[in-house]
Amino acid sequence: MYLKKIELQGFKSFADKTEIELRDGITTVVGPNGSGKSNVSDAIRWVLGEQSIKALRGTKAEDVIFVGTQSRKSLGFAEVSLTIENTNGKLPIEFAEVTVTRRLYRSGETGYFINKTPCRLKDISELFMDTGIGKDGYSIIGQGKIDEILSNKSEDRRNIFEEAAGIVKYRTRKLESEKKLEQTKLNLLRINDILTEIEANIEPLQIQSDKAKKFLRA
Repeated sequence: MYLKKIELQGFKSFADKTEIELRDGITTVVGPNGSGKSNVSDAIRWVLGEQSIKALRGTKAEDVIFVGTQSRKSLGFAEVSLTIENTNGKLPIEFAEVTVTRRLYRSGETGYFINKTPCRLKDISELFMDTGIGKDGYSIIGQGKIDEILSNKSEDRRNIFEEAAGIVKYRTRKLESEKKLEQTKLNLLRINDILTEIEANIEPLQIQSDKAKKFLRA
């Protein structure tokens, strides 16, 4: 499994539709300061579900959309797609090639897609869980990330090791199951309260029913 292609349109400095094809081995993006090299890694994190605008070097969500220049108008949306080779079935989906897409409009409307089929952010997160490719995966190391990892608390470093070990999805499923159990307990308590309230009204209602029957027979 490897990243085959990155497609960008309207994302930060990439106003025109741009395709970056990658092959097996090492691919290097070079260029002068301010030419948009970091925007490529930002685009990858963004399409994988990054929600922190600060992590994308912005202040608000629409900062990822091309703002325009003196000679060119701003755009109304940003879109990034990643195409991943999956012939070894590392991703839990029955496709040899997987394309994930994220789109954002200035209106705030957003959309996520897997092979052009609309999906949820959760679906994309689960697709890449324990592959090391997710937005928090160890395969994406941004500027200053190494120092951040070394200076973080042991619990934060543990999350990185768990991602590499491939156990994050099991921990996530455990937490989701515990939340569902807790919600079920709350529902049961509510049902018991309702039953208690109903049972308290049964006797008075029975008395009223008997009086009504006597009245109708009279």
